[in-house]
Amino acid sequence: MSSSGANDGEKTVTLRANDGEEFAVAESVVALSHTIKFVLEDSTMGETSVIPLFKVDGKTLAKILEYCKMHTATEKTNAEKEEFDQKFVEVDQTELYALLIATNYLGISELQEKLVRRVADMIKGKNPEEIRNTFNIKNDLSPEEEEEIKHENPWVF
Repeated sequence: MSSSGANDGEKTVTLRANDGEEFAVAESVVALSHTIKFVLEDSTMGETSVIPLFKVDGKTLAKILEYCKMHTATEKTNAEKEEFDQKFVEVDQTELYALLIATNYLGISELQEKLVRRVADMIKGKNPEEIRNTFNIKNDLSPEEEEEIKHENPWVF
């Protein structure tokens, strides 16, 4: 079992990722997740209960908990948090998608917005073909359909 941000004397909660990896985490750290916060407020779980997170693997959960620890650390300055955030979102597409799915599931809107901004930055200034290449999207439009779209929306091209 991994330990992430469990402070002495502070109540901890155990999270179980979908691959079985468990994390003992301070409640203040997981409070950034609306989903977990709701479960904690709405449950009659005992001290030894585990919250299963069916849509998050251990690697992704560990990274998200790293973010949560940074953003609940009172000794960190806003500048340190911003620098951390810039590096945090610089990940490959596979990890980016996993983080987006997990933050949506966990209800961590602040982090989700930063990840979505990263995707938008990846799209900015690219034409449709470059976007397809960046995100491995197959063009399923016929040449006629594509011409019609170009004609109706010249500002896109």
